[in-house]
Amino acid sequence: MNLYQPEGALLDTPANRQSFQSLSALEEACAQGRILESRAIVCDSQHNLIVDMGPYRGIIPREECAMGIAEGTTRDIAIISRVNKPVCYRITGFSRSGNGVVIPQLSRRAVQQECMERYLGRLIPGDILPARVTHLEAFGCFVDVGCGVPSLIPIDAISISRISHPRDRFHPGQEIFAVVKALEPEGRISLSHKELLGTWEENAALFQPGETVAGVVRSVEPYGVFVELAPNLAGLAEPKEGIAIGQHASVYIKSILPEKMKVKLILVDAFEADYPQPSAHYFLTEGHINRWKYSPESADRVIETVFQQV
Repeated sequence: MNLYQPEGALLDTPANRQSFQSLSALEEACAQGRILESRAIVCDSQHNLIVDMGPYRGIIPREECAMGIAEGTTRDIAIISRVNKPVCYRITGFSRSGNGVVIPQLSRRAVQQECMERYLGRLIPGDILPARVTHLEAFGCFVDVGCGVPSLIPIDAISISRISHPRDRFHPGQEIFAVVKALEPEGRISLSHKELLGTWEENAALFQPGETVAGVVRSVEPYGVFVELAPNLAGLAEPKEGIAIGQHASVYIKSILPEKMKVKLILVDAFEADYPQPSAHYFLTEGHINRWKYSPESADRVIETVFQQV
């Protein structure tokens, strides 16, 4: 089992909860160097994090809150934004307040450094790993790849079907999978996502000509309307007035042409709807890939990703 999971994975486990039952249980967790998780409840004026440990309130000193804080390469917003969210840490010792209350001393930075050395630092391009969405920006999706260590999936690496914003595909807190695209300087990891959502043929096999199916309008062009059938498959319908990006649609499948990587559609209807976002259908969730070829062998155009270790 991977010890270095995205934050939140340990929070409600029996072993984690048991560690807060008594001072002796906390001392045992400290002696064993166990990774624990609690909810951060306060970021004080000095940017120390106070965490809920049941009968106790632990403190993560500012420079122990995250890798890079002490060096100035990580901004304090990385601390402030953890309030009311799970944080991982190790107990490094105990102190007492003026009235004798025990205050566990904690380090999140130490856990992150170990995660980098023993897990993330050993990954190579093409390795598949679990992640949790932390926040979304117009240019991409930020994820926790282990113990609160952040990474980015650029918007163009989220899916083959183009989206206007990562919120079209993800929401904060969502558990997803990603693949290592490259290892950047200073230990940063660049991720991709689209390679796990299936090839053109794998997605096209889910549909048949003659079916009328659900879709989402992703692009409106003078020559036609692109409707997403799956995150890695879109088809083209003839132009129609009054169609807007983001509308839900019902489309009739006229034909599926592997050699041209085309799905020809007839747009039956398009409308506004607040349907829940479906979970991603992954064709790969573990292991390693050296090369991923999206396009069929019969297609003239080649779309592929080659994962190379530099």
